[in-house]
Amino acid sequence: MTKKDVAKQYISFLEQGYTEGIIALFTEEGQVSSPIYGEKRADIFYENLKADTLNSKLELKGIFEDENSNKIAIHFNYIWTLKNKSTVEFDVVDIIEFNSNHKIVHLQIIYDTVKSRALVNV
Repeated sequence: MTKKDVAKQYISFLEQGYTEGIIALFTEEGQVSSPIYGEKRADIFYENLKADTLNSKLELKGIFEDENSNKIAIHFNYIWTLKNKSTVEFDVVDIIEFNSNHKIVHLQIIYDTVKSRALVNV
């Protein structure tokens, strides 16, 4: 699988809420940096996200690969419905860093939290 294949699979799993599939894309110690949840190991981050999420709808806007590194950026629109039935919509850029086996080592989530921060109790 290429890095782009992994990125597309990540987006698909995220929209489906398929936590186990997402976690399998990461190395065992893979990390996620999130503006809402902070820095966490991937398995903990996605379990926290799942606990807060009722539904996710994503629209992929682009995948951008840096040919001089092991990084890809994914740009997408995220409509996030929380368990309390509040919905927030925002654009996201995820920067994914891979190891040599195309497993995710680190995922940096970038988005404006002004709308979502008040809805999530963390």
